Amino acid sequence: MPDCNETLRELYTFLDDELPATARTVVDSHLDGCLDCLQAFDFYAELRTVIAAKCRSDEMPPGLMAKIEACFGQDPGAAGPSTPASPAAADDG
Repeated sequence: MPDCNETLRELYTFLDDELPATARTVVDSHLDGCLDCLQAFDFYAELRTVIAAKCRSDEMPPGLMAKIEACFGQDPGAAGPSTPASPAAADDG
């Protein structure tokens, strides 16, 4: 059985249901026997629920989706700084 520190390190992954089945079983077992970790789990689970509910009820500011799409649709090399000339090219001058 993991200690409390190990369990708390895995808490977000556990809440996101991203742990492998064996690790999830280990964390479940620890939560069943540790009141402190169970309280932390309950707190973070409720916090995520409240944040998710709040985010669903707020309207997205105008233009935000276009900015997000522009960030993801942009060629990573296109907006970056230009690459410096190679030392050999500088010597040709």
